[in-house]
Amino acid sequence: MGRFSAFTGRAAASCFAPPFFLGQFLRQCMAIGYFSLPVIGLTAVFIGAALALNIYVGGARFNAESFVPNIVVLGITRELGPVLAGLMLAGRVSAGIAAEIGTMRVTEQLDAMTTLSTDPFKFLIAPRVLAATLTLPLLVMVADIIGVMGGYLVAVNSLDFNGATYLRNTFNFLENQDVILGLIKAAVFGFIIAAMGAYQGYNSSGGALGVGRATTNAVVGSIVLILAVNYLITAFFVE
Repeated sequence: MGRFSAFTGRAAASCFAPPFFLGQFLRQCMAIGYFSLPVIGLTAVFIGAALALNIYVGGARFNAESFVPNIVVLGITRELGPVLAGLMLAGRVSAGIAAEIGTMRVTEQLDAMTTLSTDPFKFLIAPRVLAATLTLPLLVMVADIIGVMGGYLVAVNSLDFNGATYLRNTFNFLENQDVILGLIKAAVFGFIIAAMGAYQGYNSSGGALGVGRATTNAVVGSIVLILAVNYLITAFFVE
């Protein structure tokens, strides 16, 4: 934990100290953000649909079916949207960062960069950390919209809800702080995902076996940290 904390501190500092590699940053925004949209969108629509069905079944036991839109939008914006987007991105992005930087480590490309007076933290790690931190909130906003619409489609087409009433209840119940909490979580999760992947790749050793181990550790570590930090952020804002 100490080594990881020192690494993340150095990575965060590198994001704000020149030189800045804008081309690297934009490429990572495309790789991490834009190309993750299909995965995030599919995850969100099915989660929203399944959530609406389960809430309807549970609410029917207490004659509270009318609360389906309220609970769906609250659950997606505050919890399921950022957490599931973070978990999907951990599997896709954190593993890729660990494999890429780990391969550069075992093939001594990082040492060559240092020899050529190019700081690997500024050229490789800072653009990835910054891109993940900034793009994941945007992905979560898209996931929130798609997830709510997934619940809407199921409620209207399968559960005989009135479409206009469903949307009106959704917008009347939703508050700004619900969306803001989800976006704060998303930014923190994005930082964790990129930092964990970069940390595991940067410290990998032992050839191809070491790179594979670093990739696995990056995904598992990111998922565990996301779930733990999610609880801490939720507890802080609830209290």
